[in-house]
Amino acid sequence: MHLVFIGNGITGVTAALTARRLQPEARITLVSAESAHHFSRPALMYVYLGDMRYQDIKPYEDWFWTENRLELVHATATGLDTTANTVQLDDGTTLRYDKLLLATGSRGRRGTWPGSELGGVQTFVTLPDLELMTRDTRQGVQQAVIVGGGLIGVELAEMLAAKGVAVTMLIRDARYWGAVLPPEEAALVQRQLDAHHIVCRYETELQEILADESGRVRAVRTKTGEELPCQWLGLAIGVEPNLDLAKVGGLETDKGVLVDQHLQTSAPHVYAAGDCAQLRAFAEGEVAVEQLWYTGRQQGETVAYTLCNADAPRSYQRGQWFNSAKFFDLEYQTYGRVPAELAVGEHSFCWQHPTREALLRINFRPGSLAVTGLNVLGLRQRHDTWAAWLQAGTPVTEVLANLGAANFDPEFFRQYEAAIVTYFNQQFPQHAVQLRRRKGLFSR
Repeated sequence: MHLVFIGNGITGVTAALTARRLQPEARITLVSAESAHHFSRPALMYVYLGDMRYQDIKPYEDWFWTENRLELVHATATGLDTTANTVQLDDGTTLRYDKLLLATGSRGRRGTWPGSELGGVQTFVTLPDLELMTRDTRQGVQQAVIVGGGLIGVELAEMLAAKGVAVTMLIRDARYWGAVLPPEEAALVQRQLDAHHIVCRYETELQEILADESGRVRAVRTKTGEELPCQWLGLAIGVEPNLDLAKVGGLETDKGVLVDQHLQTSAPHVYAAGDCAQLRAFAEGEVAVEQLWYTGRQQGETVAYTLCNADAPRSYQRGQWFNSAKFFDLEYQTYGRVPAELAVGEHSFCWQHPTREALLRINFRPGSLAVTGLNVLGLRQRHDTWAAWLQAGTPVTEVLANLGAANFDPEFFRQYEAAIVTYFNQQFPQHAVQLRRRKGLFSR
């Protein structure tokens, strides 16, 4: 059996490694246009900053692939014939497959603004994006503009500020990441941006990108007519699934490649997973296209079981939603559902340290008091503990009584469980909680 995987990101590699374990005799080929070897995409910024080298962000040594009989092909897949079960590559090679996985990932959105094709204008998602940014900001860039906020926007801001570049962010929302973060969380992120001298222009939208005589960006014009000079422009307006190969092959697509619960596409023996896949059916409160590292890994493992045992395909189950990130020096974790605006019929408890950058928010239902989501900034919480609490619908009173069990900060870091419980009791005296101290846990 020949298994062909298009894409060597976390989804493709997880699928390949799982398939190798399940089918020791199968031929497995990984095709990638971006790089010959798998690398950690979240670490690209650290390569730019000089904290790591490219070879440092490869989780596996180069010998690993040969040792595990995984064929690596560094080429672009340009054609797909689902009748003949073949993939055509840009080097003239044709690969015949028994089972095919599209794990083609996503790419940065560029928008349709006049001037978006100019030199010095780019997204930041891929290894070529890193190489382009490194080259274009090496010298001659004193001012940069970033369009959009979110996680990519703050990452670009940190990278450029570390190089001494003056950064202005154009954000159409009234606060940072306004579609995701409640006001208190956004205010903490804003303090980080202010501390690192990032200028944020809220409720401001881009109108046009202006060129110099050499065809590079020299300024942007906003919808109010204001002109802001810059020698580099980062587009951080989100990502979109890479559907080129799927469309060439005639697969059904919408925002992503449409797949069923087994991650199978509209063509026999062809599957899609990770950033490029769109679930035809999904549960209430979930999204059709899941573009996170851990969901890509989960989908890669799920689809490998189906590829290797088609008689007993696995259904994809995401489980509890979570994400984590850093806003400069501020760590962020979220579990479950914590919308930017509180849903009707839910309560939200938010504790903030009076002088330090630390915040904990728990959303819960009235009546049952079942927890529905958590945000933490400046604190660390245990994923498995919160996943279990959310899955069980544990009452917020029980969660707070045992909050020390979720603490993941190092031993000598400050801990705030006692202060958090005291504040909850003040806010919700009808649900007063007594903190249960664990052996070795001291709140101070």
